[in-house]
Amino acid sequence: MKISFIKSIRIIILTIVACFFTTSSIAQDNPPKQSGDFWENVRFGGGLGLSTGNNFFSATLAPSAIYQFDNAFALGVGLNGTYNRSKNVYKSTILGGSIMSFYNPIQEIQLSAEFEQLNVNQKFEGSFSNNPDRNYWVPALFVGAGYRTNNVTVGIRYDLLYDDTKSVYANAWVPFVRVFF
Repeated sequence: MKISFIKSIRIIILTIVACFFTTSSIAQDNPPKQSGDFWENVRFGGGLGLSTGNNFFSATLAPSAIYQFDNAFALGVGLNGTYNRSKNVYKSTILGGSIMSFYNPIQEIQLSAEFEQLNVNQKFEGSFSNNPDRNYWVPALFVGAGYRTNNVTVGIRYDLLYDDTKSVYANAWVPFVRVFF
């Protein structure tokens, strides 16, 4: 059973890579702005998160930048920093980065692939202090689709490497809102 899962992951990764090569060749048809200035094709964005509740607090800062090759294709990088605390249960910090790509077959539809690597540092407290502290790396490989209007894209992405014992996400399906300027 495990061999078929590994084969499936390999097929998915090869498909994504093939799509990127196809996209790269299509992107050559629409060259970037001809000003010669690299920074005119760079767009910045990211995410902010804040959540509070009954003895719970979470804050996230996730800046990102992409290079817009043309109207259809972009590649970029992102950083992620998150702090969580559930009073008398745990504190955690999550730090990491991602590599992302976006393809717009038409202006309103955005397809995406993103590899994310996060380091999770979790310290238990209170009545949970008998649990051992945890420090581990968790990868995520997202494929997604969204509706795009101007600088905003709203959609959903799926983590192909989802592990419910380690992931920082509640499940493999993660909705998103992206804004790039």
